[in-house]
Amino acid sequence: MNIGLALQVVALGMLMLPSSALTVAWVMAAQGLSGIAKDLNKMSAKSAIKFLVTDNAQGTLFRWVALLTGSKNALKGAGFFLGGTLLVLVGFRTAMVVMAAALAIVWLINLIALQSDLGKSASKPKFRQVFSKSSAINRLSLCRLFLFASRDVWFVIALPVYLAATLGWEFSKVGGFMAIWIIGYGAVQAIAPYLTGLRAGRVPDGRDAMLWALPLAAAPALIAYTLNSQFEAELILVGGLLLFGFLFAINSSLHSYLIVSYADRDGASLDVGFYYMANAMGRLIGTLLSGWLYQVWGLQACLWISALFIVVTAALSISLPRSGSTLPTTQ
Repeated sequence: MNIGLALQVVALGMLMLPSSALTVAWVMAAQGLSGIAKDLNKMSAKSAIKFLVTDNAQGTLFRWVALLTGSKNALKGAGFFLGGTLLVLVGFRTAMVVMAAALAIVWLINLIALQSDLGKSASKPKFRQVFSKSSAINRLSLCRLFLFASRDVWFVIALPVYLAATLGWEFSKVGGFMAIWIIGYGAVQAIAPYLTGLRAGRVPDGRDAMLWALPLAAAPALIAYTLNSQFEAELILVGGLLLFGFLFAINSSLHSYLIVSYADRDGASLDVGFYYMANAMGRLIGTLLSGWLYQVWGLQACLWISALFIVVTAALSISLPRSGSTLPTTQ
């Protein structure tokens, strides 16, 4: 976690150079470093929950994972507005200085206050142990790959370009809408435990992951189908995005709980890190397909591929462990 915070400060520092020195390659390198920093912090935070909650308190574990995941995404959405405000008020370089200084303070507090042995493995893992030996984690990671590819294949490039180029939305309107969507998405993630049966005293399992994926697959398919109708495209997309965001947030929150639940207590960060590696791969695949499919076949093709990816996610979820079954640890 401390390494992640330090890397984020370095990444922001890379963007403080004069504008003439900010080449495309340099900015991409800074963004890549920032992405690594974000995943290190996300992995560390979720792994730490495994050590703070006992194994027989799965309901508590689900609530904390959902709260952490939801608040993280809500803050991400708020960050769009904060970044835009800083850009307008103080300019780009000063905004980088302000954010780097704030993160440096958080990093110093972490170094002083955070337990240095939190989540520390009893043995030093070898490189080959980075790849999970748990069949449950391998299957869940594959589910995660297709789930996030299904979102980014239309949400990352195709949707904002369509809103701007076809519907004539201004860039500020596109950015503001997507930021609000992410905040709402995070809020739903935070309350997911109460929407999936925790109030009745049960925690989700592989069956829940499959059942919640099925209505999610219908959302992009419904949007793609109705775009051919006489309804207003703007109304269809906004309504469809709200439905998709609600269902996707629950699916994402379920996956986040399951990976922490499946992870070994000793070396949880390895299992969670492997899972987020699959998550990043899914996002890469989705982003690349989003640009290519949109240029060749348009937004509807992106939406149909999204639905297909979610169907694959649901099919893979069938083999995830159910309540009362023993989680396999080796293959």
